[in-house]
Amino acid sequence: MKVSHEVPLAYLDDSLVYNDYDYLLPHLYDKHEKYKEFFLKSKEAGRYIIMDNSLHELGKAYDTTRMLEIINELKPNEFIIPDVWENHTLSMRNAKEWSQINLPEGVTKVAVVQGKSLGDIIECYHVYKMLGYEKIAFSYGASYYNDLINHPNKDQGKALGRIYVIMKLIEDGIIQSSDRIHLLGCALPQEFQFYKNLPQIETIDTSNPIMAAFEKQYYNHFGLEVKPKVKIDDVFEANFDDEIQDFILYNTTEFKLINNIIEI
Repeated sequence: MKVSHEVPLAYLDDSLVYNDYDYLLPHLYDKHEKYKEFFLKSKEAGRYIIMDNSLHELGKAYDTTRMLEIINELKPNEFIIPDVWENHTLSMRNAKEWSQINLPEGVTKVAVVQGKSLGDIIECYHVYKMLGYEKIAFSYGASYYNDLINHPNKDQGKALGRIYVIMKLIEDGIIQSSDRIHLLGCALPQEFQFYKNLPQIETIDTSNPIMAAFEKQYYNHFGLEVKPKVKIDDVFEANFDDEIQDFILYNTTEFKLINNIIEI
């Protein structure tokens, strides 16, 4: 599993040490010149880049025309096409439209399953495969995870819920051994230890260890009990702080140790 943690501007260069690839948020690419320059240099250096659509941060996907311009300029290795939060019908409709849009050679389209039930997710997954998507993503925060796993700790329920869904889809033969999966974010960092021997799980992105650092939380030996409340946009323009950097380096290292992830 390759891992990338989204970081504030001041920590971008240091993220090259602990990130296996670079994860781009298009709304930040347009808002901050230093962020844009970082990704242009990353591309020039041959680093792997996955471009998001900023749904999680903005509540809806970023402007389509502008995202296509960024894709043509940067040519990321993967692009997560626009999805609609917990709406499988509109997400499948978007996936059908984007399946007809030509992207530069070498850019893999990634579709995100959405819905309000396991049935919605299964339908999404089947449709995306039928449309020819080579890689499919699962978000961390869907409310149906808590319906499936009624845990008093809602963050624990979401983590266990996504584990249950992925294992169920593998058991039922819906996710096949050759499929490629991306995991968007996490409620709790220790979730990923359950995917250690699943070759389908290719990539993970989560700012969790970074946001915990900004709350001055060191990961416990098992991870965390509660998801950090701070979000990347809240601290994106924060000044560099040596103490925060110490927390970041500790947490990003612990993240891989907790989840038995070998650095690539």
